[in-house]
Amino acid sequence: MVIRTRLVELSALEAVAYRQKLRGGQSGVVILRHDCAQPGLALLNHQSGEPDPAANVPADLYPIEAFREALELTSGLPYSSRGPVRSPAALAVADAGSTDVGAQSTILEAEEAPEAELATVKGADYQAIVKAYTNKKGEISYDLLNKALIQAARSNPYVADLVARKAGEQEIVDHVVKANFEAVTGNRAITLVEVHAILELLDAVSPRSVLAELCSEIRRMLAEAGRQG
Repeated sequence: MVIRTRLVELSALEAVAYRQKLRGGQSGVVILRHDCAQPGLALLNHQSGEPDPAANVPADLYPIEAFREALELTSGLPYSSRGPVRSPAALAVADAGSTDVGAQSTILEAEEAPEAELATVKGADYQAIVKAYTNKKGEISYDLLNKALIQAARSNPYVADLVARKAGEQEIVDHVVKANFEAVTGNRAITLVEVHAILELLDAVSPRSVLAELCSEIRRMLAEAGRQG
């Protein structure tokens, strides 16, 4: 099993695409042409926001514009545990008994998700959070998530105490997110390790840091407390 988004159809090519969680904290977008057995893979460059095609991907079959469209269409789509996908052309080659498909599909099959990540994405806590913050388009709403977290931060007396004591930004963020996840999932025993694992999966499909607005608000609250104290 792999951790990936649902399939989307491209307009730049006769192809489908999906975003996939890769090892080492990376994420990539995979394109499957209808007329070609070889998939195309590009890593998401989190600094530039641009796709970086793998070295063995032919540019004539998989132009950079197609990868950009694939990234745009999969942005915000939640990850889930799904089986690997092959293009119709790859399946046809496999049915014909060719041994080439194995080599051509290595790029996908080599990225089977670690058990710990699969356990997280299959877990009831992750699924409850995705359900709570998914919009009508089927995308995770980072605006909705951050709005809920910021409202909680502003109204929580313990957060106000942490700010007054000039606690660290990360400590405050951790408390706010953990409290929110406890409320959404109903799991009061959820740990910070589990919270961070869920956040990593949410962050991997975000065009920006998933908690960017919350962190900005916490810094503002700390700066204001500093001026008053």
